[in-house]
Amino acid sequence: MRTIALEEHFSHPAMLRGVPPQFGSRLLDLGELRLREMDEARIDVQILSHFPNGAQNLPSEEALRLSRETNDLVQRTIETHPDRFAGFAALPLSSPDEAAAELRRCVQSLGFKGAMVHGMVNGVPLDDKRFWGVWQEAESLDVPVYVHPDAPPQAVVEAYYDGHPSLIGPGWSYTVETATQALRLILGGVFDAFPRLKIILGHLGESLPFSLVRCAANINRRAGLKRPLEDYFHEHFWLTAAGNFSQPALKCCIAEMGIDRVMFSVDWPFCSNLEARQFIDAAAIGPSEREKVLGGTAAALLRL
Repeated sequence: MRTIALEEHFSHPAMLRGVPPQFGSRLLDLGELRLREMDEARIDVQILSHFPNGAQNLPSEEALRLSRETNDLVQRTIETHPDRFAGFAALPLSSPDEAAAELRRCVQSLGFKGAMVHGMVNGVPLDDKRFWGVWQEAESLDVPVYVHPDAPPQAVVEAYYDGHPSLIGPGWSYTVETATQALRLILGGVFDAFPRLKIILGHLGESLPFSLVRCAANINRRAGLKRPLEDYFHEHFWLTAAGNFSQPALKCCIAEMGIDRVMFSVDWPFCSNLEARQFIDAAAIGPSEREKVLGGTAAALLRL
């Protein structure tokens, strides 16, 4: 069974901005360093995805150009190492029709396994109907969309994080923002409109598995959903362990979602391949369960 990691980042040179210097050169590496660190941790395949949020918030014409350049860069990398890499498409979401077309190109012509999106698009949440064409395309192509964190809106920063900048980013605000986007997809009717749509969340579900029962108990009686909130989450979401190497959190995710919805990932280069692998190797699960987490579930979901 191959070990497959799903939240493994790189950067287009023109979009490497706002990244701490210690990660810059690593994000640009699509060869020797990346492969060596994969080998050290016995990781067979990385699904490459762009970081930071790439072109999705740029003006339409620039967003499309840079998205295509980014995706073509991934394709050249895959062609160089076809057994080691696959791709999630970067999408020009500021132009939703072009984003849907680019997703189609990447899946049908380049063989990509889905897409990664990064939070809101110029302040517009992902459940907004202007993006429904993208969700429809993902459902039609039968590929998942990985919803990755991004920075909160400035109004949220000022209201909640002013004076405490350490709360902005992976430590807290990313979790809140991404969990909120996931809940909005449910409340906004996206899964009612596209009942076969598949979403991936990293970081062991952005805290939602821990909070799901309480969320459902209150939201179900207030939101007028067509189905219980927990059913949407169980049926439409898959989780990865990227960047959250907590054994109690892993147990919670498996208990809430089932072993077939939890997948290995690293969040490279921001986290260590070796630490991620050791985390799963040490998990209190049986051999067959470990095989599913390390690669079996991802291989089935992504048709690898």
